Amino acid sequence: MNLEQQFLNNSVQTYIVIVVILLVAFLVKRFISRFFAGLIYTWIDKKNHSELRKSHVHRLIVPIEQFLLYLVAVIALYELHFPESWNIHLFKLTLQQVTESIVKFLFIILFIRVCLRTLEFISIILEEKAKLTKDQTDDQLILFFRDFFKVILYIIGFLLILHYVFNENIGNLVTSLSIVGAAVALSMRESLENIIASFIIFFDKPFTVGDLVKVNNFTGSIEKIGLRSTRIRTQDKTYISVPNKQMVDTIVDNISLRTERKIEMDLQLSVATSADKLANFAAYLRNQIANESSILNQYVFISESGKQFHVIHAECYVSMESSLETFQMLREKLNLAAVAYANQHQINFAEKA
Repeated sequence: MNLEQQFLNNSVQTYIVIVVILLVAFLVKRFISRFFAGLIYTWIDKKNHSELRKSHVHRLIVPIEQFLLYLVAVIALYELHFPESWNIHLFKLTLQQVTESIVKFLFIILFIRVCLRTLEFISIILEEKAKLTKDQTDDQLILFFRDFFKVILYIIGFLLILHYVFNENIGNLVTSLSIVGAAVALSMRESLENIIASFIIFFDKPFTVGDLVKVNNFTGSIEKIGLRSTRIRTQDKTYISVPNKQMVDTIVDNISLRTERKIEMDLQLSVATSADKLANFAAYLRNQIANESSILNQYVFISESGKQFHVIHAECYVSMESSLETFQMLREKLNLAAVAYANQHQINFAEKA
């Protein structure tokens, strides 16, 4: 066989060399992709747990293999001369120009895909490490920045396609986009404020995922802190979204950070109740509350006396370590004790006007 024989403006030897290169690349791509995936994993997790490594490295191997094989194919085929007989015009473009644009387009797509998979790969590893800590803030922070950098990669891919595939001047485009972006920013002021508020929440940490909070008359647990809003699972098991700007600007009661729970009672008694009975009732409540070992502090006093009713105000505090069920049962016990005392001593509660 004459290796110098020309076929479509290229020698047979050139075709053989390209096929050999592609075969070698096909055979070693798995080893190279595993090496790069393992290198990234070791860089992120220096402890290098074998079980975590096996379960996560495969996520990155396939896109790296495809990208490496395509890269080698492009470099190898670049040595081929485009046949002049094929150089026809399509919409004022030659077939060679169209082919080069398609090759660049696929290269950018595969490159961005590898970057996205690498980002997801890193975020999964960091999520596994974050689950080992009690603080859930780092879990949400990883998801937040993963989504943020995904948007950045999509924008970079879009600009690369415009520049290398459609031969657009990115400088002029960026200038134009900045003007358009300023106009869009004005029209989307609230959305930008919510994004800025999300950064404030992450770094100031007034609350974290898992905290029980009260905001805008809703009480529930924080399930997710996103770029635009915070998701709360209410005590009624509904799922609400509150704009992050509102979570920053309004008063948020972080119930999880309370050191004590409060039991509060306002007993409105009839104006016919004598002063001695009021004093004895208040003393009885003080004694009942003092007998409860779980109560840390107490305040019982006659807070109001007037034309419509007298008021005995009682409040006491228990540790947050007590379960909600124990807290509610204690509240019920104190209320029933007050009612029983009033019935026993013929003390009437005030009627509604």
